[in-house]
Amino acid sequence: MTLEVRAVADLSPDERAALFDRDAGVSDARADAREIVERVREEGDVAVREYCRELDGVEVGNLDVTDAAERASDAIDADVRTAIETAAENIRAFHRQQLPDDWRATFGGAGDDEDTDDATPGRRELGRRFRPLERVGVYAPGGTAAYPSSVLMGVVPAKVAGVDHVALATPPAEEMNQVTLAAAHVAGADRIYSVGGAQAIGALAYGTETVTPVQKIVGPGNRWTTAAKAEVRGDVDIDFLAGPSEILVIADGTADPELVAADLLAQAEHDPNASVVAVTDDPDLAATVVDAAERRLDDRERAETIRAALDADASGVLCARSMSEAVLFAEEYAAEHLSIQADNDEALLDRITNAGSVFLGPYTPVAAGDYASGTNHVLPTSGGAKRYGGLSVDTFLRSTTVQRLDREGLARLAEPITTLAEAEGLEAHADSVRARFDDGSEADTVGADEGDAGSAGADAPADEDAG
Repeated sequence: MTLEVRAVADLSPDERAALFDRDAGVSDARADAREIVERVREEGDVAVREYCRELDGVEVGNLDVTDAAERASDAIDADVRTAIETAAENIRAFHRQQLPDDWRATFGGAGDDEDTDDATPGRRELGRRFRPLERVGVYAPGGTAAYPSSVLMGVVPAKVAGVDHVALATPPAEEMNQVTLAAAHVAGADRIYSVGGAQAIGALAYGTETVTPVQKIVGPGNRWTTAAKAEVRGDVDIDFLAGPSEILVIADGTADPELVAADLLAQAEHDPNASVVAVTDDPDLAATVVDAAERRLDDRERAETIRAALDADASGVLCARSMSEAVLFAEEYAAEHLSIQADNDEALLDRITNAGSVFLGPYTPVAAGDYASGTNHVLPTSGGAKRYGGLSVDTFLRSTTVQRLDREGLARLAEPITTLAEAEGLEAHADSVRARFDDGSEADTVGADEGDAGSAGADAPADEDAG
């Protein structure tokens, strides 16, 4: 038996820890990742090539394989190229909807929090503007499987955001995966590097003779890649620390057990450490899902990987006493992928806060978001959805606030500014306001005592000598 049916209410502390304290093994890999990153930082291409040979078993010639991407796009099967182009366009369309607009708003007199078009004196003009990062690195995993989809998920949103230089790093091979290279070309990657693992993260963070350093690194990877991202964080920005894939299916008695089992197996084939869980209020469904998973497993090419994930303590089929208990479990679990296969899926969704991406109904497999629906599949794992969301256009943007006050507008704020500044012991801050009224026309009113200000109304400036 690959999956075990357990009751949510009967889970022991150790069983709950296995389910909720999902560990990507990043802490165990930190020391090795640190050594690799530091050596790449010091020795550049020499260290990168040595690690490619030692860790990947590949003798790398040119680290920069950008030119090969266009050739790969022409060489792959037409149906594969069409699938890549369709997925890329859907991802592009979805992420274009996320682009924020710069804005400016004019606010009126003191205490007026409403936007106003009034251009009379005393206004505050406030705004926000958004600008892309200049240089971003995208990591796309390789190894036991190639992930052209991860290329699209990282590169396309960065280009939509307006990033000028998007570099892609993906593990080397004796023959680079042509579909991955083609996806990089379609997505619009500016440079493509044949380097993987912690050495790729070090190269992107600090640069080498070949690799241009970036401001931010995004994308999923194994525990050494993730540990390396943890090491360079602070010198460069990262998206988040993502662990192995995970799925939680909430299902009621109307769900098709074959579809629930199919979705569990789909995520389990990513990694032996993947976490796959289904929770239902129907004991019969739970038992049928287990049977369906066992039966469907026999035909899978990656059966060994799938079985290892299903056998893990972090996977299982759980019986809840009610759908409310299932929802509470889901909220604590905070799944990377949350599939809701139930009659009242929208009502259940309304009660969910913590999830990386949600898939509603029997015809919305997680694979749709993994590849071509348009949403991003780079998502928080290990409960990270309680604190942040997945990769988006926002990941590649910086925001700057903008403000302009006229003389009367500053006069109206003078009292609260100077009062708070002096309360914090920052006299020069208060003086920077008073200095703007040194011509005497309003100097005597800046910082006035409460009584004088009150007699003239909220817009009256304060006395300079008052505390």
